[in-house]
Amino acid sequence: MPVIDFHIHVARIEDYHPWVIDWTTSNIGRETAESYVRHYLTPTGINELLDDNGVDYGVALAEMSPISTGITTNESVAAFCKGNPRLFAFASINPYMIARPADELRRCATELGMRGLKLYPTYQYFYPNEPMLYPVYAVAQELDLPVMLHTGSSVFRGSRIKYGDPLYLDDVAVDFPDLKILLVHSGRGFWYDQAAFLARLHENVYMEISGLPPAKLLQYFPDLERLAPKVVFGSDWPGMPFIARNIQAIRDLPLTDQAKELILGGNAAHILGIT
Repeated sequence: MPVIDFHIHVARIEDYHPWVIDWTTSNIGRETAESYVRHYLTPTGINELLDDNGVDYGVALAEMSPISTGITTNESVAAFCKGNPRLFAFASINPYMIARPADELRRCATELGMRGLKLYPTYQYFYPNEPMLYPVYAVAQELDLPVMLHTGSSVFRGSRIKYGDPLYLDDVAVDFPDLKILLVHSGRGFWYDQAAFLARLHENVYMEISGLPPAKLLQYFPDLERLAPKVVFGSDWPGMPFIARNIQAIRDLPLTDQAKELILGGNAAHILGIT
């Protein structure tokens, strides 16, 4: 099975708010966030990052969150990933910043070649089951584009955690049964049980575990072995830069080899259509 990191941010350092840079710096420690990020955000640098951490493929995320983190445009992410078969570019749509969000998603897929969508309810201030999002979900389902949604808490200034309750995704999963939905951070902090229940209940709902300490996964999800077919690894790089360490921590868990392979890449390969 390949190892796939489903959560890589490729924003330029100048696109972040200062508090995001401070958070990244606090985690990196050994060097400044600016030099670290600039080193790896080049065509050769990103492959070096993947190689050094034992990762075969990565999902690169756009972000349109001017209140809480910053703006990484769809065009910049598509351009960064172009020509690199190891990267999958995911679009970002802020429904308050564009008049026709469904048309924008179709454009990102058909013109920019983007392979999925990341929505940030806690950063962009909407509940995931609001009617204004339904045309977006319809296009994503039609084009078989996976949709990632931030769930749970955030440390960044301006975030509103109330929008991160995974329960609102139950409506979306019911109304769009063929839509692949990833609960990013798996309801971190408040809603681990809800995220796990939704993943068990709905065929196309998955738990993405970026930002969670792997050594504590069995504490958060005691039945992780049974949940393994619905769990997807992500790092949240560069804010969480220890990709290889987290991969090894998952390999050290008392799970079957099959469960570990599914979590580290098998499920993601299915979602992304990697054969």
